[in-house]
Amino acid sequence: MLEILYKDEYFVAINKPSGLLVHRSPIDKNETEFAVQQLRDQIGQFVYPVHRLDKPTSGVLLFALDKESAKLMSEQFKTRETKKTYIAVVRGYTEDCGIIEHALVEKLDKIADKKAQKNKEAQEATTKYERLATVELPFAVGKYDKTRYSLVKLTPQTGRKHQLRRHMKHISHHILGDTKYGRGEHNKFIREQYDCHRLLLHALSLELKHPYKDDMLIIKASLDETFKGIINYFNWHEII
Repeated sequence: MLEILYKDEYFVAINKPSGLLVHRSPIDKNETEFAVQQLRDQIGQFVYPVHRLDKPTSGVLLFALDKESAKLMSEQFKTRETKKTYIAVVRGYTEDCGIIEHALVEKLDKIADKKAQKNKEAQEATTKYERLATVELPFAVGKYDKTRYSLVKLTPQTGRKHQLRRHMKHISHHILGDTKYGRGEHNKFIREQYDCHRLLLHALSLELKHPYKDDMLIIKASLDETFKGIINYFNWHEII
């Protein structure tokens, strides 16, 4: 059963597990489980996703219960009226805070995006980050005798594909568990040392204005047991 974080007559929000696709995709032909289908079956209603989370990312995911509500909320995302807050564990010690402004070329898939325009110019992309905590571990990973990691809060100001993962790679603070943009030696380390087999990126909260009730909603999603385990191993449990 999916964890339902919020529900009214227009919208429903869930805590999407890491590893679950939002909807059917030609990229993952062998997948048989999708958030759209699971939620529809669970609540007995059609649902319409109004934004996306990558398959390996967990956290707040919002759906509309009718097409008009989906349209209204999608506009809010496009005009950047919503606020999304993520947490991630990244390699190294980041600066205390910063803004990453790095344009991103749209990532196209040969199958899913075969009709999309090719050779588009890079799109502006901005991410704010804040370091919440650090840890130094007595393990040699790569060329260093000890290993350092940071817990960071990420607030995307734009919504590009894989933006947070690509931006953290751009500043050489790759997100742990990222098999596409991360560092293999660190991914292997957390698998073997902490039995962590997921991307350590979680959509912690979503703030938005309800289009019908005219009030602000703040929807929050708790961490799964694997992410909680990492938080505890690194003694960060008082921060989250």
